[in-house]
Amino acid sequence: MKVVYFTRAFPFPDLADSLAERFAVRMEKQDIPLPREKLFQNLRDVNILVCTLTERIDRDVLDHAPALELVATYSVGYDHLDLAALRERGIWATHTPDVLTEATADLTWALILAAARRVVEADAFVRKGGWQGWQVGQFLGMELSGKTLGIVGAGRIGQAVGRRAVGFGLRILYTARRGKPDFEEATGARFTDLDTLLGASDIVSLHVPLTPETRNLLSRERLFAMKPGSILINTARGAVVDEEALMEALEAGHLAAVGLDVYAKEPFVPEALRRHPRAVLLPHLGSATVETRRRMFQAVVESILSFAAGERPPRHAIPELVHAA
Repeated sequence: MKVVYFTRAFPFPDLADSLAERFAVRMEKQDIPLPREKLFQNLRDVNILVCTLTERIDRDVLDHAPALELVATYSVGYDHLDLAALRERGIWATHTPDVLTEATADLTWALILAAARRVVEADAFVRKGGWQGWQVGQFLGMELSGKTLGIVGAGRIGQAVGRRAVGFGLRILYTARRGKPDFEEATGARFTDLDTLLGASDIVSLHVPLTPETRNLLSRERLFAMKPGSILINTARGAVVDEEALMEALEAGHLAAVGLDVYAKEPFVPEALRRHPRAVLLPHLGSATVETRRRMFQAVVESILSFAAGERPPRHAIPELVHAA
């Protein structure tokens, strides 16, 4: 019987039970990252590995997993997987696309609203007893209607964010590998280049995967080329932004606020961000709804079952591995 190993405890036992009839299922009891040495020890007889985006599956890991046939990551992104090493060993990998679009778009808007209207600052002010009554100039923020939202990466999530922007009366600029006529027709969005978008947008929201081309996409030069007083939102990957330069831009007042769900070296969050009153900071919650996380788990189960049924590529296979097959 093939061994399926989950590196984390998952909260959907009924879905995990659906695998128990066909596999020897081993699941960790805690929802915390495993030390690398323990992961190495646990992989010796594993055929199917279910990991999350916090586990780097690289050559060192694969060297300790001689029986491994499939890696199923519980995430839509897969920059934590060494695709070249997987390809060399003939190991398939799957992810969970298409199931977290709406949840992540909702969270993006939570960050936009919180940053624009200074919700976190005001909440802390009230809680510590600072409020002495209504004041004309207290916690003045940005009104959204009539402003410009710049969407960097108009894939599924970026377009979902744009669709929500229509109800707030925002103009929309976007970048993508190619134009999206249906998106433009539905929202009035305009396709442009990144530098034009950064200089013209009151709010910039990032929705690109982390690749060698997008690492530090928002460099210091580009951050300081953003419209003065604008807001940056990142629910993509932390390393898409030069984090040190981001803190400089925020401290200097060039950016009015930032809303972040991701960081360059998670779970580390720089102190300069943690102490800044205009930084809205979340612990990577983009897909964190009961409905979405359950759909993600279901996608993992589907991938495992399709692989066991002999499907090559398996369901939800990572595109780069399919193209290289």
